[in-house]
Amino acid sequence: MSIFTPKKMTAFLNENSTVRQAIELFDVHKYAVIPLVDDEGHFVGTLSEGDLLCFLKNKANYDIKATEKVLIKDMERYREYRSLEVNSLWNEFFVLSLDQNFIPVTDDKGVYIGIVKRREIIKFLSNKIGLI
Repeated sequence: MSIFTPKKMTAFLNENSTVRQAIELFDVHKYAVIPLVDDEGHFVGTLSEGDLLCFLKNKANYDIKATEKVLIKDMERYREYRSLEVNSLWNEFFVLSLDQNFIPVTDDKGVYIGIVKRREIIKFLSNKIGLI
C-alpha cells in the first residue's frame, strides 16, 4: 500500500501564476490548500482558500479584475505547510500529519515530487492495526 501521491496526480501552482489563476484552480479542484513551486519546480510554500479570501477582501476590494495583475508570490500567506524530503523517516510524516492535511514531498534538491495525505496515513495505520 503506497501512501504517496505523485506530483502528476496533484494540483499545484507556480508562484508566478496570478491570483486569478489560483482562484480558478481552487474552483475546479475544490481543495483547501495547494502546493506552490518556483520556475525550477522547487517547493516554495502553500496557498490556501483563506489566503485568497483575505487578499480579495483586504487588497483587491472584492474586484476580480484586480486579481489578474497580482502574482501569487507577491501575496501575503498566513500559514505555510512544511514539506519533507522523500527519504524522511516515517515518524516525521506521522507527526507532521497531525497539523497538516497533507505533506508536500520533495527530492533531495527541494524539487516538489508529490504529497502524502493525512487520510492515507490514517488508512495505512488502521490497516496495520487491523481496524480496516
